[in-house]
Amino acid sequence: MSTVATPPTAGPDGAITRIMRHSDLLAAVGIMVVVAMLIVPLPPALLDLFITINIAGAIAVVVATLYLKRALDLSVFPSLLLLSTIFRLAINVSVTRLVLSEGEAGSVVHAFGEFVIGGNLVVGLVVFLILVVIQFVVVTNGAGRVAEVAARFTLDAMPGKQMAIDADLNSGQITEDQARTRRAEIAQEADFYGAMDGASKFVKGDAIAAIIITLINLVGGLAIGVLMNKMSFGDAAHHYSLLTIGDGLAAQVPALLISVATGIIVTRAASDGDLGSDLARQVLGQDKAPLVAGGLVLAFAMIPGLPKVPFVLVGGGLVAVGLALRKRRAGQAEEAETQRLALEATDVPQLPAGAEIGVEALAPDPLELAIGYGLVTLVDRPGGTLLQRISHVRRQLATELGVIVPPVRVHDEPGLEPNGYVVRMRGGEVARGRLLAGHHLAMDPGDAAGELAGVPTTEPAFGLPAVWVAEGARAEAEALGYTVVDGESVVVTHLTEQIRRHAGELLTRQAVRGLVDGLKEHNAAAVEEVVGDALTLGELQRVLQRLLAEGVSVRDLGTIVEAIGDRARLTRDPDLLAEHARQALSRQITAPHLDAAQRMSALALDPGVEQEVAGALVQTPEGEVLALDPARAQRIVVALKDDVDRAARRGVHPVLLCSSRVRRHLRRLVEQALPALPVCSYNEIGPGIDIETVGVIQP
Repeated sequence: MSTVATPPTAGPDGAITRIMRHSDLLAAVGIMVVVAMLIVPLPPALLDLFITINIAGAIAVVVATLYLKRALDLSVFPSLLLLSTIFRLAINVSVTRLVLSEGEAGSVVHAFGEFVIGGNLVVGLVVFLILVVIQFVVVTNGAGRVAEVAARFTLDAMPGKQMAIDADLNSGQITEDQARTRRAEIAQEADFYGAMDGASKFVKGDAIAAIIITLINLVGGLAIGVLMNKMSFGDAAHHYSLLTIGDGLAAQVPALLISVATGIIVTRAASDGDLGSDLARQVLGQDKAPLVAGGLVLAFAMIPGLPKVPFVLVGGGLVAVGLALRKRRAGQAEEAETQRLALEATDVPQLPAGAEIGVEALAPDPLELAIGYGLVTLVDRPGGTLLQRISHVRRQLATELGVIVPPVRVHDEPGLEPNGYVVRMRGGEVARGRLLAGHHLAMDPGDAAGELAGVPTTEPAFGLPAVWVAEGARAEAEALGYTVVDGESVVVTHLTEQIRRHAGELLTRQAVRGLVDGLKEHNAAAVEEVVGDALTLGELQRVLQRLLAEGVSVRDLGTIVEAIGDRARLTRDPDLLAEHARQALSRQITAPHLDAAQRMSALALDPGVEQEVAGALVQTPEGEVLALDPARAQRIVVALKDDVDRAARRGVHPVLLCSSRVRRHLRRLVEQALPALPVCSYNEIGPGIDIETVGVIQP
């Protein structure tokens, strides 16, 4: 027995698929039909069809808004409101043309007029005017005001929402795609409420137009009936008022439904359920409300003169609902108590809800940027890019240093001065700075053409002399040759240098585990031989921390592991292993200090001084330390600083060269006074590099 597959386009599903496929064409055709209705006279039968479509469409829109969970689920509503208004006005124009030209307007209009008027013109006009007042004064005005306030608050809240998204992205809680989606939703929400603020005016204008069209139909119909069709005044009034009121009601009923849909959608808050479910859950969530209301209604039934039956029925119904809700709540409480006792009966201790969150909250943030309230505009103002730039810095430093930089928590701190900021690492302050509101920072690169008026200061990242200049003086400062940066760049640069300077402290054992796992994918032999066999993960972490502390990238982790693996059989001292790793990374270490001719400017220690330093090394249980006389050590540092300053005045940035025996000790000796001075050993100078000695240290 064979079966024949039904074509995918057969049946109702196929028809819907075809309609969806050509929806753009149908929309264009619909617009053309509306334009034609304004120009071409329509037969009564076709007009009846369009009026029915108008009423059905309004009902469908109202029902659709009842099932929305959030307003953006029907983001096309402002355009739909415009199209429905134009369609309704086109029907009014067509009906007016038929009424005034032929004295008829189709069966639907005639039926509306007969049913409502019932032979009484005054009743029909009053009912029509009441519908217009309800739509214009009550629903439309309220919906328009809500839309206006919602648009204003949505636009005001956009910077804060953008800041929250950027903070979540910066902290790694969401991905780039999720952040992009959330930003698009925020923009769509702002566009929607802004469009709704204007679109609500369509409904208000439609109500005014309905009154004007009704007056035109009444006056014009009476004039045509009496003067042109030779009807009596009474007959003309009855006939044309019936058609006019029928036309007004046929238009105002769907207009009122659309106005109600507008009010529902602008007052709809985001929820997990539809409007009916939320009303039932929230209004009937309190059993006391129907009980109290029912008791009061029953009390009204006892007042003499009031009808007993409706008050007793309604009051009794409310009391019954309240008792049912109370019984249901008691059952839920009993079930919850049963579950609690069942849990207590087990031997497994239960942690209170949120205990895990509380433990996590105790851990300090690896990196933290606290800003004063005066700098909040760097984050939440339109165009503020501080959080995005911090994300870029993290990616840049990860590529440069070879480690994952932890997220930076950015927050305002009331205790700070308004324009101040603090960089903290694991809760401890490592740097502090201050911006000058409305000013840029101008730095002299050494060849500026003149003095610059402003507030003298020191550039916080590198300690260079600088000047705060007003925003309007930026062009003048740049013309004089100054390097001018804005306050946001100052904060980002300062933060970047602090991360780079303290990268070793940020490298956790868990992060090293991640680096080793990544290395294992393409250099499993080195990992299996060294990590866990010759060295523990903690010892490898300390070696990498030593390298990062001196600005050496650990991106080439395979070379580092292989280099220290060769020496790990002889020593497990992290300082000595880091020295061997430096020699393996010699090209990487010396490359930033070479000019185009592969020449390095260097400061050298006097042989006697180097011998003196080597002789002051003392072996302790904690490792080798430099036990040099403090006064003598100070003279060495001062002499070295003088030579560095002299070289800097000539535009030369030298490297201190010494033997590998004393290199790390000299680095620790001078890092407080000269943190940016590179200290290299002779073993790190590769072949083909020319050394130009610009000074010899002889304290």
